[in-house]
Amino acid sequence: MKIFTANWLVLLALLSACSTMSESPGIRYGDSSKEYLSELHSWQFNGRLSLTAKDDSWTAAITWRHIPSKEQIKLAGPLGQGATLIELTDDGVKIDRGNGDVQSSNAPESFVNQQLGMFVPLRSLGYWVLGLEQPLQPSQQMDEGFLQNGWYVDYREMQTVGDQVMPRKMTVMNDRVKLKLFIDQWVLDGATRR
Repeated sequence: MKIFTANWLVLLALLSACSTMSESPGIRYGDSSKEYLSELHSWQFNGRLSLTAKDDSWTAAITWRHIPSKEQIKLAGPLGQGATLIELTDDGVKIDRGNGDVQSSNAPESFVNQQLGMFVPLRSLGYWVLGLEQPLQPSQQMDEGFLQNGWYVDYREMQTVGDQVMPRKMTVMNDRVKLKLFIDQWVLDGATRR
């Protein structure tokens, strides 16, 4: 019995060590270096996403990988069920649900809207997840975020990633859709940082 209890204590200690992140209480959205973020060539994050609309809601694990001219967004339900890969390029979007039927469109946001059943501003979101406003679009600064293109982008919690300040918890919403994003891990220009 003592060996069994000791094993559980070791397991709990290991799990708590694995889940630690670089939390920095008191870091605010305004502390991020927008110049550095706008110069990133590649980045990736892993996290969790929830989408809520008037008549629908769902949650998923998310991995978003950005390389120049391409966004790859993988969404998966519990235990990887229902994995969907969205590939967004300058020319359009491809959606692969893993069943061999890859669908594509040259109207990305309306196509994704049709597939998800709710509108998600993918092109803008590629900037917003970094803590940046979409270039060449008017925006209005708020205490912990900004308003842009009819969406309120609220950075609820920031985290240190190496020597940078990056979003950890954020909410993007308008009068029809609310998207919550919790980012567990960032990879900036090829270096993994937590």
